Amino acid sequence: MENEYCQVVTTVGSRADADELARGVVEARLAACAQVLGPLASTYWWHEAIETAEEWQVVFKTTTVRLSALRDFIRIHHDYEVPEILCVPVLEGNPAYLRWIDAETAA
Repeated sequence: MENEYCQVVTTVGSRADADELARGVVEARLAACAQVLGPLASTYWWHEAIETAEEWQVVFKTTTVRLSALRDFIRIHHDYEVPEILCVPVLEGNPAYLRWIDAETAA
């Protein structure tokens, strides 16, 4: 494979927001697919206090070539002040699946 691949993870506050973000990213060809998981129970520090919230996680499958544009899309369309955007490299994968990611994220 000539491309490098990654999974990008973010969380949002509602299932509707997760579905909307997932669809928007896939329609823009910034990821080949998006998986919505949840609800999740999150506990975190925010503004000097411990918060808890119900969130939904969205996992995007993409190439590192599309990573910058995907990150920008999430920032623009996310309603959190500081959205989680984490990139996890994919070291290996089913060659046919990786070719599918290439085809679906081609600019």
